[in-house]
Amino acid sequence: MTDTDPAPGAAAKTPRKTPAAKTCDGPALIEVRNPGTGAVVGTVPEETADAVAAEVRELRVHQPEWEAIGPGGRKAWLLQFQDWLIDNTDRLATVLQSETAKPRVDALIDPGFAADLIGYYARRAAKFLADDRPSPHSPLARVKRLTTVYRPYPVVGVITPWNFPLAMPVMDVFPALAAGAAVILKPSEVTPLSALELAKGWAETGAPEVFTVVTGAGATGAAVVGNADYIQFTGSTATGRKIAAACVDRMIPYSLELGGKDPAIVLADADLDRAAHGIAFGGMFNSGQVCISVERVYVEAPVYDEFVAKLTADVKALRQGLDGRDAKHEVGALANESQAAIVQRHVDEAVAAGAKVLTGGRRAGFGTAFEPTVLVDVDHTMSCVTEETFGPTLPVMKVADEAEAIRLANDSVYGLSASVWTGDRERGARIARQINAGAVNINDVFANLFSFALPMGGWGLSGVGARWGGANGVRKYCRQQAITVPILPTQHKELFWYPYSMPKLLFALGAMRAAGARGLRRLDLRALWKLKGGDT
Repeated sequence: MTDTDPAPGAAAKTPRKTPAAKTCDGPALIEVRNPGTGAVVGTVPEETADAVAAEVRELRVHQPEWEAIGPGGRKAWLLQFQDWLIDNTDRLATVLQSETAKPRVDALIDPGFAADLIGYYARRAAKFLADDRPSPHSPLARVKRLTTVYRPYPVVGVITPWNFPLAMPVMDVFPALAAGAAVILKPSEVTPLSALELAKGWAETGAPEVFTVVTGAGATGAAVVGNADYIQFTGSTATGRKIAAACVDRMIPYSLELGGKDPAIVLADADLDRAAHGIAFGGMFNSGQVCISVERVYVEAPVYDEFVAKLTADVKALRQGLDGRDAKHEVGALANESQAAIVQRHVDEAVAAGAKVLTGGRRAGFGTAFEPTVLVDVDHTMSCVTEETFGPTLPVMKVADEAEAIRLANDSVYGLSASVWTGDRERGARIARQINAGAVNINDVFANLFSFALPMGGWGLSGVGARWGGANGVRKYCRQQAITVPILPTQHKELFWYPYSMPKLLFALGAMRAAGARGLRRLDLRALWKLKGGDT
């Protein structure tokens, strides 16, 4: 396998297609191509189901010791890996560019984000995983000391998409490692090189053998689902459904972050310059290939024309092209030819139905790149508004008021993220509580993505469960175990044990009612006498 593209900024040749497996004397190989140039930048093996099963068995051997060293011991290894990330940022960014054609700045964000997240969980895991000692619900229960213990699933399977091939694995792999689990990662076959760099770095630190990467397409991912004890998947809703069904069949837990069609609401009292800048960034970052990209915009009528003019100017000013080590562009190429075809179809169908392109609307002339695009005169009958585009398009609609904006924002099968732009923060917060989405940012985009104390999860067809959320970010990878310990000296038998005794039962029920009921029912001895069959 070739680690990097020797010339990430080379001239475009052929558009990138979905990787094809090539047979050879050993395992089948998958070519990895730079989507901006079409150049082959590496090959990876198509791991078989047997190979995946063997990797999981090996992880199971090492996981108990990893769990046993505790959060403090794991913290030392995780922070050592954080050092490795920081020391290798330049190389990681170059590998990332080679398989994605991202701008240099975008490529540098991934390892920086990864280092930040690892530090957060490494330093807090001990607190997050500490035993809980809940208070008993009743005075009668105070004879026991109650404890909830968090014990990791032995092997967590993580399956990640191609849009952030380094940051996306880190989001889930390292909270799971912090929890004490071993992790098997299956990256997208479109962009596997960055994930392999992570595994290489983990090994270089000398860390315990509790993290491995397997490469391949759907069959390899299915083998991960078939062998791991917990599955974290990020990707399409269609694939997520299949993974959920397979997990249910095996009776193992799972968490899914799936598609999105994230709305932005621009109110008449908003700072229109900030709204335009923010929505342009939110819609075009990573060529629109972000699960929480802004994909539809609703603007109150009084400021619609002014906002559209500002947004169009911002989008039109974006520089698109292929970066080398120098940062010259804001927008690069799409991940593959299939994604470019979806974007083109959405634009073409909108125009055919009466929409107008204010800027962009066509291929950019190199690789899989598509021009940053603003569409107006769109509505909810068009695919560009109802289907996930995952590309650099911003459909903009005029609305009469905030009520219509909220109604249209909620008119979607997805519910991942949203934004509200207003000069009144309290108004924004009130509107946020009416939007059906897992996260809402006021006067900002992506803010929740960099707030690890908040949960990141979708509603509707956008997913099940959430990543992060402070303690829940590691506890999700743990099984909860309840432990009770007597506080007082114990007798030979409890009141409810055999043989049954009605007087003992009535005494116990009377105590329970006295402790838990309300009003006169707490001392209603006649009701207890009835239970024995006595007359009132």
